[in-house]
Amino acid sequence: MAGMSGRTFRTVAVLMGGPSAEREVSLVTGRECAAALRKAGYDVVELDAGPDLAARLVDLKPDVVFNALHGRWGEDGCVQGILEWLRIPYTHSGVLASALAMDKTRAKDVFRTAGLPVVESVIAPRAEVEARHVLPPPYVVKPNSEGSSVGVYLVERGANAPPRLSDAMPDEVMVETYVPGRELTVSVLGDRALCVTDIITTGWYDYDAKYTAGGSHHVVPADIPTDIEAACLAHALTAHRALGCRGLSRTDFRWDEARGMDGLVVLETNTQPGMTPTSLSPEQAAHCGMDFPALCDWLVRDASCDR
Repeated sequence: MAGMSGRTFRTVAVLMGGPSAEREVSLVTGRECAAALRKAGYDVVELDAGPDLAARLVDLKPDVVFNALHGRWGEDGCVQGILEWLRIPYTHSGVLASALAMDKTRAKDVFRTAGLPVVESVIAPRAEVEARHVLPPPYVVKPNSEGSSVGVYLVERGANAPPRLSDAMPDEVMVETYVPGRELTVSVLGDRALCVTDIITTGWYDYDAKYTAGGSHHVVPADIPTDIEAACLAHALTAHRALGCRGLSRTDFRWDEARGMDGLVVLETNTQPGMTPTSLSPEQAAHCGMDFPALCDWLVRDASCDR
């Protein structure tokens, strides 16, 4: 298979698993992507990424790496740095974009500078968040550097007491004003925003809703006004470019219908969107005429090093 740089890629190492809180989802993503790449004609090796990853890659000498890791270490620039050092082309975003997008506060700073609408948030010590309302309810408490709704707490309007956080939460957390309304998302592939998906759940769009079959219902494309659709597509592409992403990214939104355009806010951008049977980006690619093996093939052919 020829890479977009003209290089020929044959052996693909799919990185999966790893040590993050999203390990199980990454294993599913990795297996799905590995199977799709085999259908696309590649020789595939599945690697559960651990402390010996660099040594294993040196021994294996793959033509390219498909990064199917999620969460910290695999998604925050660390693994990307190893791959840059080894000079192995890899899928998805590079070191800087990965690190920026994973740090929700710094990503918001980038979004504000790019003119994107974001919601108020603060970083506060965990002990303070458990002792008092850092922001007026309703608000959301979540780690500043995790994904897949891992460790997300919704404090509802009228709540008398602040939340009790699990021991797994970090010493500092993000507290963010809750935005009511619909959950919308847009995937960007290369330089194209694909479409808008409306995510419908019976409650909070948490980890189970994202990754359990039947946990959420996706309307593709979303049944929304044309101006909101256009704004979502434009904002997702702006976020992708402002962070310096490459390959595939997905930007999530909340939209309060009662406020029209003023009710649309960017929540965050994911540089390693899930690629499981219930994932959003493969659904959007399929809606645009690209099946799952073709999507994985496109990502491999797009793979490169930043330096």
